[in-house]
Amino acid sequence: MPIPESQLETWSHQGSVTQSSNTYNSIKNVLESSTTPYSGKDFRVFLQGSYGNDTNIYAESDVDIVIQLDDCFQSDLTRLTEDEKAAYKSAFRDATYTHVDFKQDVLSVLTKQYGSAVTAGDKAIAIDASGSRRKADVIVAIQFRRYFKFRSSNDSEYVEGICFWNGKGERIANYPKQHSANLTTKHQASSNWMKPMARVFKNMRSRMVDDGLIKSGIAPSYYIEGLLYNVPNDKLTSSYQDCMVNVLNWYRQEASKSDLVCANEQYYLLRDGHHTCWTQGKCDAFVEAAVKLWNEW
Repeated sequence: MPIPESQLETWSHQGSVTQSSNTYNSIKNVLESSTTPYSGKDFRVFLQGSYGNDTNIYAESDVDIVIQLDDCFQSDLTRLTEDEKAAYKSAFRDATYTHVDFKQDVLSVLTKQYGSAVTAGDKAIAIDASGSRRKADVIVAIQFRRYFKFRSSNDSEYVEGICFWNGKGERIANYPKQHSANLTTKHQASSNWMKPMARVFKNMRSRMVDDGLIKSGIAPSYYIEGLLYNVPNDKLTSSYQDCMVNVLNWYRQEASKSDLVCANEQYYLLRDGHHTCWTQGKCDAFVEAAVKLWNEW
């Protein structure tokens, strides 16, 4: 039998907002303090992830925070001509305060404030939950630019994102602001079904992990949001049950899987061997497990 509408409606509810907001604001205040070693630098602090996109669920309590340094940046020049690449290289000089310096300073600030609750992970600095404070992950990033034209520093075109490095020294570039803005546009265009359905699918994921239908980590929230971003708006309509059936059938029967894009529209959604992409095998496994959960409820 199908999953009841009442269960899907319960799964559509947003998780804690007040605690997440308080956690974000308290950490933001620490990062923006006038006593930090980087207080005179050009930087900004903002949200990314499920809470920042209003797609968080009760089982998903982390608050994802980005602190981005704008005094230096890295670039993707692959779309430029050789003359444009030469113009770019002559227009800028190497930074004296780099991502390495910035991350060390941010880590020192957070450790001074939160002590042993702070751990430097592979990608983010984690701050453990304590009392009313939720667990938080702080990404220390610099500006990233994907250039499409460069004649001079005043005559250029690029898409701005963020970049950081993992523990192996591999650069990871992403576009959280475009992701968030595009999700909101999609949500509005789908008569406000998109974000509740993202929460439904995330809660289904938790249930499927508990039931042993999929392994933990196979379907990160970012990719679930990306999958729903590609669903035609006319599939998101009427009821949660209708939306669920339409989404699953669309993916299995209609979707051109190699053409699906991430919500930021800067990367393809399904590709193997890329930090910023979901493998199609994992996406297929997630969808098939959702079908099984639906049919055997």
